[in-house]
Amino acid sequence: MQCNIDARGKVYRLKMGIVSLLLAFIIGTLIYFGVLESTTWWYIFSAITFGGAFAIFEARAGWCIIRASGIKTPF
Repeated sequence: MQCNIDARGKVYRLKMGIVSLLLAFIIGTLIYFGVLESTTWWYIFSAITFGGAFAIFEARAGWCIIRASGIKTPF
């Protein structure tokens, strides 16, 4: 896991991760209070939480899994 993103990419991934976790918090709150009742929402909540946490990990490590796979990204 070599560093393959610059400072701008790290900031972008950190912001993306924080926004994702905030969205997951909102969805989790709506599930808790019974506004969203389908079990599908639990899968969506889990995916957004994992994605946000992984984006924050990428920002901290300076490593992007997409770039490591050989795909060029703008950040």
